[in-house]
Amino acid sequence: MKQVFFRSAVFPARYIQGQGALGLLPAWISRLGHKALIVAGNTAIRDIVPGLENKSEGGFLAEAFGGECTVKEIERITAIALAGNCDVIVALGGGKVIDTVKAVADGLDAKTIIAPTIASNDAPCSAVSVIYTEEGIYDHALYLKQNPNLVLLDSGIIAKAPVRLLVAGMGDALSTWFEADACYRSGSKNEADGHCTLSALNLARLCYETILQFGKEARESCIAKTVSPALEKVIEANTLMSGLGFESAGLASAHSIHNGLTRLPATHSYFHGEKVAFGVLSGLFLSNRTSDLIAEVYSFCEAVGLPVTLEQLGVINPSEEDLQTVAKAACAPSEFIWHEPVEITVEKVVQSIRKADEYGKAHSRK
Repeated sequence: MKQVFFRSAVFPARYIQGQGALGLLPAWISRLGHKALIVAGNTAIRDIVPGLENKSEGGFLAEAFGGECTVKEIERITAIALAGNCDVIVALGGGKVIDTVKAVADGLDAKTIIAPTIASNDAPCSAVSVIYTEEGIYDHALYLKQNPNLVLLDSGIIAKAPVRLLVAGMGDALSTWFEADACYRSGSKNEADGHCTLSALNLARLCYETILQFGKEARESCIAKTVSPALEKVIEANTLMSGLGFESAGLASAHSIHNGLTRLPATHSYFHGEKVAFGVLSGLFLSNRTSDLIAEVYSFCEAVGLPVTLEQLGVINPSEEDLQTVAKAACAPSEFIWHEPVEITVEKVVQSIRKADEYGKAHSRK
């Protein structure tokens, strides 16, 4: 029997971005439900939540995030939402807050509002939560029933966040095109349990072109804590283009190598997008990309401040055992690396990581 081939794409129900957009949150809570639980990162619960309380008519519960997206934290937040009879779950913070809230809302069949305070990854729009162990090691991806009901990005808040977080988001966005292209060429399934649509493939390409053109200017804008057209474009690339691109086009080696890097404790203080960026660099060698493209990507990473060596991810003088640990985890049977349109072995992944590190060292000295 011939296998049926479906193209599939998924989207959040609504996306709103702009300076002052968070002011819309109380009205949207009322529009989507009756009572909300806002799960907020430490900075957000201190600096943002009190201002929301003054604007909210129906009231809401607020809870500080525990720091890691784990099964235990999801269960803890779920219990709070149940006790408060909350039918809207709001994420106010970064990627791990967002992934936790999405998992909680999915389990409760509640409405989901994602209000990122940083643009450090492409989690906000997706129906995927990345689950870690208590020690910060990648554990598994949890696929949810639907995408968020609302993604609400206040560019004024994001402009005031540390610039390293915006740059980390560019690292995550950097992977979108390369992984989409790999899945398209190999005919691999995307994260929506189908095959890549042309819309997703072209959004992934636009994501790459946008950060290359506007990334450095957006970084400077964030340093100055001002909202500029370049910053708005990069926020959209980091969040919407990358989110739609990865989920509806697919993932490949960059995220698998990221997952492997989390096995090294030295990398735990570095952001998801920083490790993904090094996964992109390794993937360039794994998939035999041209020397001109490799030079272009390394130049971009250096221009915005993304890591180009293992030492810049805290891994100083990595041993052969370290590289084997990363590569073996990246090549686990369930990993995305098998979506690459080239032969994959643990040894080839080790070699690609080593080549990426060596090229980065030589490039940095120029």
